[in-house]
Amino acid sequence: MITTSLLAQEDRDLVSVSHFGMGVWLLYLAFLISLAGSIVGLSCARWSAKVDSDSLRLRWLAAAAVAFGGIGIWLMHFISMIGFTVPGSAVRYDLGWMFASAVLAISAVFVGLVIVGRTMILPRLLLGGLVMGLGVSLMHYTGMWAFRVQGSFVYETNLVVASIVIAVVGSTAALWFTLVVDSATVRIAAGFVIALALLGMHMTAMAAVKVRLDPAAPVPSGLDVFSFVFPVFVLGLLALAILITAVMMAGTNADADDEHDDFAARADLLADAGMDPSGPEPGAAPGLLGALNRRPIISS
Repeated sequence: MITTSLLAQEDRDLVSVSHFGMGVWLLYLAFLISLAGSIVGLSCARWSAKVDSDSLRLRWLAAAAVAFGGIGIWLMHFISMIGFTVPGSAVRYDLGWMFASAVLAISAVFVGLVIVGRTMILPRLLLGGLVMGLGVSLMHYTGMWAFRVQGSFVYETNLVVASIVIAVVGSTAALWFTLVVDSATVRIAAGFVIALALLGMHMTAMAAVKVRLDPAAPVPSGLDVFSFVFPVFVLGLLALAILITAVMMAGTNADADDEHDDFAARADLLADAGMDPSGPEPGAAPGLLGALNRRPIISS
Protein backbone atom coordinates (compact mmCIF):
# COMPACT_ATOMS: atom_id res chain seq x y z
CA MET A 1 0.00 0.00 0.00
CA ILE A 2 1.20 3.52 -0.79
CA THR A 3 2.53 5.51 2.13
CA THR A 4 2.60 9.29 2.22
CA SER A 5 4.83 11.59 4.17
CA LEU A 6 5.86 15.23 4.40
CA LEU A 7 9.57 15.55 3.70
CA ALA A 8 11.99 18.30 2.76
CA GLN A 9 12.36 19.18 -0.89
CA GLU A 10 16.08 18.47 -0.73
CA ASP A 11 15.46 14.72 -0.83
CA ARG A 12 17.37 13.74 -3.97
CA ASP A 13 15.67 10.39 -4.43
CA LEU A 14 12.39 12.01 -5.40
CA VAL A 15 11.03 11.96 -8.95
CA SER A 16 9.09 14.91 -10.36
CA VAL A 17 5.76 13.94 -11.88
CA SER A 18 4.17 15.19 -15.09
CA HIS A 19 0.72 16.78 -14.90
CA PHE A 20 0.16 17.23 -18.63
CA GLY A 21 1.08 13.87 -20.08
CA MET A 22 -1.86 14.17 -22.49
CA GLY A 23 -1.51 17.87 -23.21
CA VAL A 24 -2.36 21.22 -21.66
CA TRP A 25 -5.85 21.07 -23.19
CA LEU A 26 -6.92 19.02 -20.17
CA LEU A 27 -6.32 22.07 -17.99
CA TYR A 28 -8.74 24.12 -20.09
CA LEU A 29 -11.31 21.32 -20.07
CA ALA A 30 -11.02 21.06 -16.29
CA PHE A 31 -11.53 24.83 -15.97
CA LEU A 32 -14.66 24.74 -18.17
CA ILE A 33 -16.09 21.90 -16.09
CA SER A 34 -15.39 23.79 -12.88
CA LEU A 35 -16.90 26.95 -14.39
CA ALA A 36 -20.11 25.15 -15.40
CA GLY A 37 -20.45 23.50 -12.00
CA SER A 38 -19.84 26.81 -10.20
CA ILE A 39 -22.43 28.74 -12.22
CA VAL A 40 -25.10 26.06 -11.79
CA GLY A 41 -24.20 25.74 -8.10
CA LEU A 42 -24.67 29.48 -7.61
CA SER A 43 -28.06 29.29 -9.34
CA CYS A 44 -29.22 26.41 -7.14
CA ALA A 45 -27.99 28.19 -4.00
CA ARG A 46 -29.92 31.35 -4.90
CA TRP A 47 -33.10 29.33 -5.40
CA SER A 48 -32.59 27.77 -1.98
CA ALA A 49 -32.73 31.27 -0.47
CA LYS A 50 -36.01 32.10 -2.25
CA VAL A 51 -38.16 29.14 -1.19
CA ASP A 52 -40.16 29.05 2.04
CA SER A 53 -40.33 25.28 2.57
CA ASP A 54 -37.44 23.85 4.60
CA SER A 55 -37.55 20.55 2.72
CA LEU A 56 -37.47 22.31 -0.64
CA ARG A 57 -34.61 24.50 0.55
CA LEU A 58 -32.59 21.42 1.53
CA ARG A 59 -33.21 19.94 -1.91
CA TRP A 60 -31.85 23.06 -3.58
CA LEU A 61 -28.87 23.05 -1.23
CA ALA A 62 -28.21 19.41 -2.09
CA ALA A 63 -28.40 20.31 -5.79
CA ALA A 64 -25.96 23.16 -5.23
CA ALA A 65 -23.61 20.80 -3.37
CA VAL A 66 -23.67 18.32 -6.25
CA ALA A 67 -22.99 21.11 -8.77
CA PHE A 68 -20.24 22.78 -6.72
CA GLY A 69 -18.70 19.76 -5.04
CA GLY A 70 -19.44 16.93 -7.41
CA ILE A 71 -18.85 18.72 -10.72
CA GLY A 72 -17.05 22.00 -10.06
CA ILE A 73 -14.54 20.45 -7.64
CA TRP A 74 -14.39 16.65 -7.81
CA LEU A 75 -14.92 16.13 -11.55
CA MET A 76 -12.55 19.00 -12.30
CA HIS A 77 -9.96 17.32 -10.06
CA PHE A 78 -10.06 13.96 -11.81
CA ILE A 79 -10.34 15.36 -15.34
CA SER A 80 -7.18 17.40 -14.75
CA MET A 81 -5.51 14.27 -13.32
CA ILE A 82 -5.97 12.30 -16.55
CA GLY A 83 -2.58 13.59 -17.69
CA PHE A 84 -0.85 12.63 -14.41
CA THR A 85 2.16 10.45 -15.22
CA VAL A 86 5.13 9.21 -13.22
CA PRO A 87 8.38 8.44 -15.08
CA GLY A 88 9.31 4.81 -14.49
CA SER A 89 5.97 3.72 -13.03
CA ALA A 90 2.49 2.82 -14.14
CA VAL A 91 -0.38 4.80 -12.59
CA ARG A 92 -3.53 3.02 -11.46
CA TYR A 93 -6.67 4.14 -9.62
CA ASP A 94 -8.60 2.77 -6.65
CA LEU A 95 -12.36 3.10 -7.21
CA GLY A 96 -13.21 3.08 -3.49
CA TRP A 97 -11.01 6.07 -2.66
CA MET A 98 -12.32 7.91 -5.72
CA PHE A 99 -15.89 7.44 -4.49
CA ALA A 100 -14.92 8.51 -0.96
CA SER A 101 -13.35 11.73 -2.26
CA ALA A 102 -16.52 12.53 -4.24
CA VAL A 103 -18.66 12.09 -1.13
CA LEU A 104 -16.29 14.35 0.82
CA ALA A 105 -16.46 17.11 -1.81
CA ILE A 106 -20.26 17.12 -1.97
CA SER A 107 -20.63 16.87 1.82
CA ALA A 108 -18.17 19.71 2.47
CA VAL A 109 -20.06 22.06 0.17
CA PHE A 110 -23.44 21.07 1.60
CA VAL A 111 -22.33 21.65 5.20
CA GLY A 112 -20.79 25.01 4.24
CA LEU A 113 -24.01 26.13 2.57
CA VAL A 114 -26.11 25.07 5.57
CA ILE A 115 -23.81 26.94 7.96
CA VAL A 116 -23.83 30.19 5.98
CA GLY A 117 -27.64 30.27 5.78
CA ARG A 118 -29.72 32.77 3.81
CA THR A 119 -28.35 36.11 5.01
CA MET A 120 -24.94 37.71 5.30
CA ILE A 121 -23.66 37.09 8.85
CA LEU A 122 -19.87 37.37 8.95
CA PRO A 123 -19.09 34.76 11.66
CA ARG A 124 -21.27 32.19 9.90
CA LEU A 125 -19.67 33.02 6.55
CA LEU A 126 -16.16 32.59 7.95
CA LEU A 127 -17.07 29.35 9.72
CA GLY A 128 -18.78 27.98 6.62
CA GLY A 129 -15.78 28.92 4.46
CA LEU A 130 -13.39 27.25 6.90
CA VAL A 131 -15.41 24.02 7.04
CA MET A 132 -15.93 23.91 3.29
CA GLY A 133 -12.30 24.76 2.51
CA LEU A 134 -10.90 22.12 4.86
CA GLY A 135 -13.35 19.60 3.42
CA VAL A 136 -12.28 20.42 -0.14
CA SER A 137 -8.62 20.02 0.84
CA LEU A 138 -9.40 16.71 2.51
CA MET A 139 -11.18 15.66 -0.69
CA HIS A 140 -8.06 16.41 -2.73
CA TYR A 141 -5.67 14.46 -0.55
CA THR A 142 -8.17 11.64 -0.15
CA GLY A 143 -8.41 11.59 -3.93
CA MET A 144 -4.63 11.27 -4.09
CA TRP A 145 -4.97 8.04 -2.12
CA ALA A 146 -6.87 6.71 -5.13
CA PHE A 147 -3.64 6.86 -7.14
CA ARG A 148 -1.40 3.79 -7.14
CA VAL A 149 2.24 4.02 -8.26
CA GLN A 150 5.33 1.87 -7.82
CA GLY A 151 6.60 3.84 -4.87
CA SER A 152 5.32 6.44 -2.43
CA PHE A 153 3.96 9.98 -2.67
CA VAL A 154 5.86 12.75 -0.91
CA TYR A 155 4.47 16.25 -0.33
CA GLU A 156 6.23 19.57 0.10
CA THR A 157 4.82 21.04 3.30
CA ASN A 158 4.78 24.71 2.27
CA LEU A 159 2.76 24.04 -0.87
CA VAL A 160 0.34 21.78 1.02
CA VAL A 161 -0.34 24.61 3.49
CA ALA A 162 -0.69 27.10 0.62
CA SER A 163 -3.23 24.85 -1.12
CA ILE A 164 -5.31 24.61 2.07
CA VAL A 165 -5.26 28.41 2.49
CA ILE A 166 -6.38 28.87 -1.13
CA ALA A 167 -9.16 26.32 -0.59
CA VAL A 168 -10.46 28.12 2.53
CA VAL A 169 -10.31 31.58 0.91
CA GLY A 170 -11.89 30.32 -2.31
CA SER A 171 -14.64 28.51 -0.39
CA THR A 172 -15.41 31.61 1.66
CA ALA A 173 -15.65 33.67 -1.54
CA ALA A 174 -17.93 31.06 -3.12
CA LEU A 175 -20.27 31.08 -0.11
CA TRP A 176 -20.31 34.88 -0.12
CA PHE A 177 -21.28 34.85 -3.80
CA THR A 178 -24.24 32.57 -2.99
CA LEU A 179 -25.56 35.28 -0.66
CA VAL A 180 -25.10 38.39 -2.80
CA VAL A 181 -25.18 37.35 -6.48
CA ASP A 182 -28.61 37.39 -8.10
CA SER A 183 -27.95 38.71 -11.62
CA ALA A 184 -27.21 36.12 -14.30
CA THR A 185 -24.37 38.22 -15.71
CA VAL A 186 -22.71 38.68 -12.32
CA ARG A 187 -23.27 34.98 -11.61
CA ILE A 188 -21.18 34.07 -14.66
CA ALA A 189 -18.42 36.45 -13.56
CA ALA A 190 -18.54 34.95 -10.05
CA GLY A 191 -18.33 31.49 -11.59
CA PHE A 192 -15.10 32.48 -13.32
CA VAL A 193 -13.63 33.64 -10.00
CA ILE A 194 -14.66 30.46 -8.18
CA ALA A 195 -13.40 28.19 -10.98
CA LEU A 196 -10.04 29.98 -11.05
CA ALA A 197 -9.71 29.64 -7.27
CA LEU A 198 -10.58 25.93 -7.37
CA LEU A 199 -8.20 25.21 -10.21
CA GLY A 200 -5.50 27.29 -8.49
CA MET A 201 -5.94 25.25 -5.32
CA HIS A 202 -5.70 22.02 -7.31
CA MET A 203 -2.56 23.03 -9.21
CA THR A 204 -0.88 24.30 -6.03
CA ALA A 205 -1.62 21.01 -4.29
CA MET A 206 -0.32 19.03 -7.26
CA ALA A 207 2.87 21.12 -7.37
CA ALA A 208 3.57 19.77 -3.88
CA VAL A 209 3.60 16.17 -5.13
CA LYS A 210 6.69 14.13 -5.87
CA VAL A 211 7.21 10.39 -5.99
CA ARG A 212 9.90 8.20 -4.46
CA LEU A 213 10.14 5.24 -6.79
CA ASP A 214 10.75 1.80 -5.35
CA PRO A 215 11.82 -0.76 -7.98
CA ALA A 216 11.28 -3.52 -5.43
CA ALA A 217 7.63 -2.57 -4.94
CA PRO A 218 4.98 -4.56 -6.85
CA VAL A 219 3.48 -3.13 -9.99
CA PRO A 220 0.37 -1.15 -8.89
CA SER A 221 -3.00 -2.78 -9.39
CA GLY A 222 -6.32 -1.10 -10.06
CA LEU A 223 -8.06 0.71 -12.90
CA ASP A 224 -6.20 2.47 -15.65
CA VAL A 225 -7.34 6.00 -16.50
CA PHE A 226 -9.36 5.03 -19.59
CA SER A 227 -11.38 2.45 -17.65
CA PHE A 228 -13.25 5.09 -15.67
CA VAL A 229 -12.76 8.54 -17.17
CA PHE A 230 -15.42 8.21 -19.88
CA PRO A 231 -18.28 6.91 -17.66
CA VAL A 232 -17.38 9.43 -14.94
CA PHE A 233 -17.36 12.27 -17.47
CA VAL A 234 -20.70 11.18 -18.97
CA LEU A 235 -22.31 10.85 -15.53
CA GLY A 236 -21.02 14.31 -14.62
CA LEU A 237 -22.50 15.85 -17.77
CA LEU A 238 -25.80 14.04 -17.14
CA ALA A 239 -25.96 15.39 -13.58
CA LEU A 240 -25.16 18.87 -14.86
CA ALA A 241 -27.91 18.64 -17.49
CA ILE A 242 -30.45 17.56 -14.85
CA LEU A 243 -29.51 20.47 -12.59
CA ILE A 244 -29.65 22.99 -15.43
CA THR A 245 -33.11 21.69 -16.35
CA ALA A 246 -34.25 22.03 -12.73
CA VAL A 247 -33.02 25.64 -12.58
CA MET A 248 -34.74 26.52 -15.88
CA MET A 249 -38.01 24.90 -14.79
CA ALA A 250 -37.88 26.76 -11.48
CA GLY A 251 -37.49 30.03 -13.38
CA THR A 252 -40.43 29.19 -15.65
CA ASN A 253 -42.64 28.28 -12.68
CA ALA A 254 -41.68 31.51 -10.93
CA ASP A 255 -42.69 33.53 -14.01
CA ALA A 256 -46.02 31.69 -14.11
CA ASP A 257 -46.61 32.44 -10.44
CA ASP A 258 -45.86 36.13 -11.03
CA GLU A 259 -48.33 36.19 -13.92
CA HIS A 260 -51.00 34.53 -11.78
CA ASP A 261 -50.40 37.02 -8.97
CA ASP A 262 -50.73 39.89 -11.45
CA PHE A 263 -53.99 38.44 -12.77
CA ALA A 264 -55.34 38.07 -9.22
CA ALA A 265 -54.37 41.65 -8.35
CA ARG A 266 -56.21 42.99 -11.40
CA ALA A 267 -59.26 40.91 -10.54
CA ASP A 268 -59.25 42.36 -7.01
CA LEU A 269 -59.16 45.88 -8.45
CA LEU A 270 -62.19 45.11 -10.60
CA ALA A 271 -64.07 43.63 -7.65
CA ASP A 272 -63.29 46.71 -5.55
CA ALA A 273 -64.66 48.86 -8.36
CA GLY A 274 -67.93 46.88 -8.35
CA MET A 275 -67.24 45.20 -11.70
CA ASP A 276 -67.39 41.51 -12.59
CA PRO A 277 -63.87 40.12 -12.03
CA SER A 278 -64.56 36.96 -14.02
CA GLY A 279 -62.80 36.76 -17.31
CA PRO A 280 -60.24 34.83 -19.25
CA GLU A 281 -57.02 33.72 -17.69
CA PRO A 282 -53.86 35.31 -19.06
CA GLY A 283 -53.20 34.08 -22.58
CA ALA A 284 -56.91 33.56 -23.39
CA ALA A 285 -59.03 35.63 -25.81
CA PRO A 286 -58.99 39.32 -24.91
CA GLY A 287 -61.91 40.60 -22.90
CA LEU A 288 -62.30 43.09 -20.12
CA LEU A 289 -59.20 41.79 -18.34
CA GLY A 290 -57.38 41.76 -21.66
CA ALA A 291 -58.13 45.42 -21.98
CA LEU A 292 -56.83 45.94 -18.47
CA ASN A 293 -53.57 44.38 -19.55
CA ARG A 294 -53.32 47.08 -22.22
CA ARG A 295 -54.51 50.05 -20.18
CA PRO A 296 -53.62 51.12 -16.65
CA ILE A 297 -56.42 51.23 -14.08
CA ILE A 298 -57.16 54.70 -12.74
CA SER A 299 -58.82 54.48 -9.38
CA SER A 300 -60.56 57.43 -7.81
